[in-house]
Amino acid sequence: MVNNAYQKYKQNSIETASSEELTLMLYQGCIKFIKLAKRAIEENNILDRNTNLIKAQNIVQELMISMDPKYPITETIMPMYDYMYRRLMEANAKNDIEILNEVEGYAVEFRDTWKQVMQINRGQQAQLQQSGKA
Repeated sequence: MVNNAYQKYKQNSIETASSEELTLMLYQGCIKFIKLAKRAIEENNILDRNTNLIKAQNIVQELMISMDPKYPITETIMPMYDYMYRRLMEANAKNDIEILNEVEGYAVEFRDTWKQVMQINRGQQAQLQQSGKA
């Protein structure tokens, strides 16, 4: 019953999240699945390693699909996402924690940068609202 309530809460969080929050959730999910895959490698659990790396790959693919080509930053970020995706596949094939550490580092950088962007946007929106009221 508690698990069902948690699943409903989780689903509601996703359905009501802004696109910015969804992107943040994707980064956090990618990091989570990479960590789980690293643990699976340490435990020599091939099935869990594969499952979690496929989830991380799917998240990177979703990040790639969600990129809007009309923004110039897409040309910079897309090759990095592609690189991360290929490295995740390589880590899975080679059972390589070092590759996962590398990709996790990039995912953490993207997540942290995205958080900063969200904070800046919120600050700008707050300023706009205040200037509209003044």
